[in-house]
Amino acid sequence: MSEQLEDDYGLSKVEQTIAIAAPQLDYKPPIPNSRPGIGLIGCGGIAAQHLTAYRHAGFRVVALCDKTEAKAEDRRQRFAPDAAIYTEYRELLKRDDVEIVDITTYPIPRVAIIEDALRAGKHVLSQKPFVVDLDVGERLVELADQHGLKLAVNQNGRWAPHFAYMRQAVAAGLVGDLGSVHISINWDHSWIADTSFNDVHDLLLYDFTIHWFDMVTCLFGDRQPTGVYAAIQQATSQRAKPPMLGGAVITYAGGQAVLSLNATVVHGQQDQTFVAGSQGSLLSIGPSLSEQTVTLFTAAGHATPALEGTWFREGFQGTMAELICAIEQNREPLNSARANLRSLALTLAAVASTRDGIVRVPGTVRRLPEYHSDS
Repeated sequence: MSEQLEDDYGLSKVEQTIAIAAPQLDYKPPIPNSRPGIGLIGCGGIAAQHLTAYRHAGFRVVALCDKTEAKAEDRRQRFAPDAAIYTEYRELLKRDDVEIVDITTYPIPRVAIIEDALRAGKHVLSQKPFVVDLDVGERLVELADQHGLKLAVNQNGRWAPHFAYMRQAVAAGLVGDLGSVHISINWDHSWIADTSFNDVHDLLLYDFTIHWFDMVTCLFGDRQPTGVYAAIQQATSQRAKPPMLGGAVITYAGGQAVLSLNATVVHGQQDQTFVAGSQGSLLSIGPSLSEQTVTLFTAAGHATPALEGTWFREGFQGTMAELICAIEQNREPLNSARANLRSLALTLAAVASTRDGIVRVPGTVRRLPEYHSDS
């Protein structure tokens, strides 16, 4: 009787598919023809990831700037021995051989630096999160347009090998009409307890999960989210101050995305993304951001591509490479600030939802709580 019920309800009908060759998709970072001079402003911890990726790609870093000269000197010795050192960013902006400025400082002070860089005639790659205020972000986009310059955002997850492959697969129609995205991330983010990030209450969603809000935005393409509900809370075992547990539900017409976050997992960490469409699905799973196995399921069978690269190296390489290619081809970069405002609007709405416990519509929340446009 139980076997009959299983057959009637399809409970025992686990799809047995054959292994097929994985579709060849252009998931790797683009390769620019030129090597314009790059000036990096802000030589803190994340700068090492930028410079590691640029060295691997053969990009040309000609200047480094940090208020603390020792930090800039350390980065020069480790990554760019021929680069000039500055403690005042405006001096770096005077260099004719600096064509692109990579700005890695915190969001609030970064606004003035972006403005000055654009007025100095430099293309800009801004660290994420781009801004804390959508109105400010729109003003910076307009300023770049007025000067005929490219303004891009370092949403490096777009070129993480596993996500880049899934992004390309969805765009190519391999899973049909996208219905849902489920993301479950279980990792240990307790390192922030010993840094200034420990004082950022909304760190989980605004600083970290913005990568996944951006991924969801990319996957759903032109479809606009109709609402987002999010919640965060403290874990009993956490060492850091900001809430380390969270989740979000994002609704679209005919679709949804669900995110589940636990940033206190020490053992058995797992990062999983499942994408379901009308003609197939994608699963990416692994113990970390850079250790992921992707499988594509369709009526023809299942395919597991052999992906090359890591999130940090290819991700950071991809954001700069795409900006350089956009400059060469005089087009909008895939990671343009204008496009990134959609991901940021979703992020800000999610943060606002954690405050009042109601569904928020992306775009109606203009700034991060506790921040103002003139901060």
